[in-house]
Amino acid sequence: MRVRRAAAPRPSRTRARTTSTAAFVVLAALLPTTASATDPQETEAELPYVCALPSGRLPATVRISAVFPERAGKGEAFTPDGVTTTVELPAEAVADLTARGAAEVRPATRLAVGVAQNEATATATWRGSTGPVSLPASGPLTLTTTGDVPSVAGRGDGDLTFTAGGLAIDLTPGPVDPANPTDPAATAPGSLTVDCSLAEDAPDQGLLATVPVGTGGPGASGSPSPSGSPQAPGSPEDGPGDRREERQGDRSPKVLEPSPGTAPDRDDVPPCRYDEQHPPTDVSLNAYVTGYANVKKLKSAAYLPPSCVLIEQGLPETGPPDPEYLIFDTVSYANFHYREREQTPPFEATFLSFDFAPVTATMVLEQTGPMRIDSRMRMSLSDFTTVTDTYVRAPLILRVLDLEVNGTPLDVGPGCRTETSLTSADPDPANFPGDHLVLYGRGEQIIGLPATGYLLLSGGTLSGETTIPAFTGCGTDAEDLDRLLTASVSGPGNHIKQVQGQTCAIAAPVFPSPTDEGQCTEDLQPYEIPVAER
Repeated sequence: MRVRRAAAPRPSRTRARTTSTAAFVVLAALLPTTASATDPQETEAELPYVCALPSGRLPATVRISAVFPERAGKGEAFTPDGVTTTVELPAEAVADLTARGAAEVRPATRLAVGVAQNEATATATWRGSTGPVSLPASGPLTLTTTGDVPSVAGRGDGDLTFTAGGLAIDLTPGPVDPANPTDPAATAPGSLTVDCSLAEDAPDQGLLATVPVGTGGPGASGSPSPSGSPQAPGSPEDGPGDRREERQGDRSPKVLEPSPGTAPDRDDVPPCRYDEQHPPTDVSLNAYVTGYANVKKLKSAAYLPPSCVLIEQGLPETGPPDPEYLIFDTVSYANFHYREREQTPPFEATFLSFDFAPVTATMVLEQTGPMRIDSRMRMSLSDFTTVTDTYVRAPLILRVLDLEVNGTPLDVGPGCRTETSLTSADPDPANFPGDHLVLYGRGEQIIGLPATGYLLLSGGTLSGETTIPAFTGCGTDAEDLDRLLTASVSGPGNHIKQVQGQTCAIAAPVFPSPTDEGQCTEDLQPYEIPVAER
């Protein structure tokens, strides 16, 4: 590991880049916030890993760089800054991906980082992503990602250490033939996840950085005290053993990020049902969707809460002839449904504008036209395996309802919105012109096994990339905020990952049973409330 100090003194800065910055702001308000008046320490570690690829377990090189504070106060939350993860996968990885029909991949990394102070430990997840990366014609594949890093606070005195652990790399293949991107055969199969573990000969067992915490830094003897922060003999801390163990548990390093994988309570999501204004038909479905949308300029993401979607499923039509497959095309249409409006519920996101000013915005995504869902199913005549490619095209503007900068409300006015819809590069622009968001998902099913990936009926993950247009109508006559929002937010390269839950088929509902969770509640709402994924 190589540790580099800043060449010249500069103020220590704490940047909140957690999955939920709003949660960090609330928690940080309960902690001492006096910044450490010391220089930052810049670290760069080059570590050997072993990755499980389809072709076998192979060595890989991982470089991790970040900026940590030189020292932190007890209970003071800080965020490692400038975190970058670079993975060099061997040439065999390229062969594995090209064999799956990929020409490029979109990588996302999840690095488990052990955080320890004295004998107490915690784990933080450092996430990273980047845009599409073309596969090289020969040699290794190098992937560089940046992204969300949770804040950490030491509970007592003593060194706080950060150690690299397991690494997962999600590789989403891109189109194969740019000259013919509408051909289903030109779209690579679903994502590949590569799990990597730290090699046994890794230097310093993967140590990334050490941050002394407390006025005295390490323990009184110059090294961490095995029983927690040092105490004077006869102090009140010298109570019974069980009370001491309880207090020791309280000193675990605090990782300020929400617990993943927890579905919201039904009371916390909007209703999702048909009504007199929206009567169902024989092909009506409803479902909840949720997810995250990156804001590239702000190096963070907005959480899209569970939103109701009403869907009218189309009837399959026979597609073009193929000697090896039966092909069926289905066109369905859908609308968001929130309080009789075609929009998401309002959602709040907090970012650091220009890397230092906390900005909290309340927003909605609002439809300006119908949401179209195009699905093409290809059934193999040899083994009846099916592969379904789905494209969701949605004209959506982003409307800003409220805005606060550093706690000060700004009047955005009643008409603050993007000039046009969020825009993606459509794989078939001749047939689908105009501004709209495009999300893609692929589902596969083998006879006798559950479906994997995305299917309209069972749900799954859809992803895409969008350009956020310039803003208009923001502010008042006395203060025009269009330029501020456009400069801070608008631009290309914003990744979106959406999760749709199992649909409820209104005409033939399936209710929960002791052995089956079912598809519908008793009042014909979607039974499943999906969990957002990064």
